[in-house]
Amino acid sequence: MLKTLAATPAAALAFTWTMDEAVEASTRSQQARAQAAASKKPYKPRFFNAHEYATVIALGDMILPKDERSGSASDAGAPEFIDYIVAEQPARQVAIRGGLQWLDAECVRRFDKKFLDAPDASRRQVLDDIAWPKKARPGMSHGVRFFTTMRDLVATGFWSSRVGVTDLGYLGNVMLGDWPGPPEAVLQKLGVG
Repeated sequence: MLKTLAATPAAALAFTWTMDEAVEASTRSQQARAQAAASKKPYKPRFFNAHEYATVIALGDMILPKDERSGSASDAGAPEFIDYIVAEQPARQVAIRGGLQWLDAECVRRFDKKFLDAPDASRRQVLDDIAWPKKARPGMSHGVRFFTTMRDLVATGFWSSRVGVTDLGYLGNVMLGDWPGPPEAVLQKLGVG
């Protein structure tokens, strides 16, 4: 597993996508989620095996947990989004699968349990070691790159969903009947009021 991660160039982990690609991925993954719900069957991942997908769900919910304002990453469909993106971008697959294996291997090394089987405090200990790139030890670089990629994927999946848009308070293009102009205090500060 470490050989696989080491052979993956760092650039392969730093994928970007256009807004159109993110919107399409969000739309398609939300459609798949809705179809699964309508059929009363669980979502069937396109890329991940059952263990990997369960890890993606758990990791996503640790990155963006449910709070008093909105749902968690899994409530928003971020795991389905990640599955769609990874299935559609084959160059990303080795890095993501290798990162999930790294996460399990690190938990086994430290706690004799895979990530999903480890207690929450143990999981958080590992994630704390890879969540802050500037603070991470050099030997954690593979985990850091993986976690950074997953954090980006979870955030994109979350904030491109209905739950995430609601969390942001985005109102969309709302017609204003009247435009009173900028507040007087802003005009004063700019010296134009």
